[in-house]
Amino acid sequence: MTNLLARLFIKDYKNTDNYKVREQYGKLAGITGIITNLLLFVMKITVGAIFNSIAIIADSINNLSDSASSIVTVVGFKLSGKPADEKHPYGHARIEYIAGMIVSFIILVLGLQLGKSSFDKILSPEETVFSYVTVGILVASILIKVWQCLFYRRIAKTIASSTLKATSADSFNDVIATTVVLIGAIISQFAGFNLDGYMGMAVALFIIVSGVRLVIETANPLLGLPPTKKLVKELEQRITSREEILGVHDLKVHNYGASSCFATVHCEVASDQDMISIHEVIDEIEREVFKEMNINLVIHMDPVVINDERANELRQTIQEFLGRLSEEIQIHDFRVVWGEESSHVIFDIAVPFEFEYTDEQLESIISDKIKELDDSYSVTLVVDHEGKFTDDET
Repeated sequence: MTNLLARLFIKDYKNTDNYKVREQYGKLAGITGIITNLLLFVMKITVGAIFNSIAIIADSINNLSDSASSIVTVVGFKLSGKPADEKHPYGHARIEYIAGMIVSFIILVLGLQLGKSSFDKILSPEETVFSYVTVGILVASILIKVWQCLFYRRIAKTIASSTLKATSADSFNDVIATTVVLIGAIISQFAGFNLDGYMGMAVALFIIVSGVRLVIETANPLLGLPPTKKLVKELEQRITSREEILGVHDLKVHNYGASSCFATVHCEVASDQDMISIHEVIDEIEREVFKEMNINLVIHMDPVVINDERANELRQTIQEFLGRLSEEIQIHDFRVVWGEESSHVIFDIAVPFEFEYTDEQLESIISDKIKELDDSYSVTLVVDHEGKFTDDET
């Protein structure tokens, strides 16, 4: 069904790297959500009012909020597709994340309101009327929400959308919430105990938990997430496939939306090579990465001396010491300025953000160790921090 709708309403639907195609997918998902959720709202609010069920009314309001969320989704995709301008040189793609945040807050506020209504119903219960019409409406709602969940999930994977991923999760929550209401209605009828208020509270708590989780999930891309292992591996392989590149470090990836990604990296090259030729190689790598991966890559060139045996031996000694200190320490940008009376040892190390030593402790420990080798050494050490990569592909 998802592929059929995409073929019918989206021109060039397979070209998901195109921001206009992504926008059309977002509109399709949003409009579909508006129509189906409004239909569910009308059915449930009618049945809930007729049969005096706060649980069903609560579930219907949940569907109304889903319609509002779908409107936010449509607007978010429309605005995120705008090209870069003078005030927003990195584009508007992050508006999609803001739209997801708004959807999450709508869900959270709704859950709190429904919790209050259900609590009042528990304190002052009112008789509900059981009907097979109610059962039929709830079963139909569950089936529609299952389809919605799969529909949103498929599009979210197709265009790598965090907003639709959150919407898919919300639809799955609705399936569970409506199932709880259905079970409560059946138990109330045949057990003779009014569970309506309790079922409404269960739905409300479920919505609140879901809202909090979605707020956290949609906030993370705005704050900044580490790149995926797959992306880092592919970038490093593309760069180091050129024989002129000796190594890479300090890779930073900045995501401004699913179709707007920027990266910087330091590449080590032999200092005795022709810098004009090396610069041309670096330009070629940057163009290739943009063409093949749609990443705006900027490479910083680090010339390193590779034929200085004394410096290479000293680096190996320091590397072995750092390995004994912690296997997580990586060394780069190593060079030595030799002098008659003193020599200057300069290098960077990379450690995880949550490391057992502070930067000051590391600088002191390593500098003292190097000076034990030779009192004439002076040390300039820079401590960099690298985060762990994620396994998430979206």
